[in-house]
Amino acid sequence: MKTAIVTDSTAYIPKELRDSLNIHMIPLNVILGGETYREEIDITANDFYEEVVTQDKLPTTSQPPVGEFVELFEKLARDYDAVVSIHLSSGISGTYQGAVQAGEMVDGIKVYPYDSEISCMVQGFYALEGARLARDGKDADEIVRVLDEMKETIQAYFMVDDLAHLQRGGRLSQAQAIIGSLLQVKPLLHFVDKVIVPFEKIRTRKKALKRIEGLLEDAVKDGRPYRASIIHANREKEAVEWMKELSAKYPNVEFDVSYFGPVIGTHLGEGSMGMGWGRKMTE
Repeated sequence: MKTAIVTDSTAYIPKELRDSLNIHMIPLNVILGGETYREEIDITANDFYEEVVTQDKLPTTSQPPVGEFVELFEKLARDYDAVVSIHLSSGISGTYQGAVQAGEMVDGIKVYPYDSEISCMVQGFYALEGARLARDGKDADEIVRVLDEMKETIQAYFMVDDLAHLQRGGRLSQAQAIIGSLLQVKPLLHFVDKVIVPFEKIRTRKKALKRIEGLLEDAVKDGRPYRASIIHANREKEAVEWMKELSAKYPNVEFDVSYFGPVIGTHLGEGSMGMGWGRKMTE
């Protein structure tokens, strides 16, 4: 059985890496200044953060139309027997459900929709693992089994820098935003049961990042090989410096730097920083 791997744009896997591993991508959309942009195609993360500060209204986002999934799956059916379609958490987007619906509409290929229950480059870990397994000839059932095993090791924590941004997006009350700003609270967030929930409230950015490092340290102390991604919202220099520091401390962890692109950045705001990790299942 020849298996294709699909993910969506919120995995933020660099195009060169997607191409090298033959990962197919469905874009989500961001609506900014009255214009609709396909993430990772029509607008880059850098362009988004430059433009958003000039706008009076908060951007909005939308999931891919089911028809785009159908079109892609039908195209893949020419060369593949199955597709594992890996998407951001169904608790924050209907994208996964779109893949489910499209899979029921196409003939000639078996579709395995996969809910990563997370987003950003940590979601990308699933696509990367799946693509390597597919390259090695594993069938879709085996790929899903390995992804489920990897899911047991996945963790991710995000620090939101701008509470007012969360409040504008309806994810924080105005009173909480005012109090939090006065106290300089940097809330740590994580995914629980597919949705984003508070983990801890920490007083400073430096302490928040240190807390995330402590959680990483606890997770990887078994010495087994892990992959970790430092994820930033327009704070690349800070992210790179943090990666260098962590790489020297944790030799069993392979680090990279990724970003919160337009869709996720719309909801978290510029200045956010996070890290996610999981055990490496393939090389």
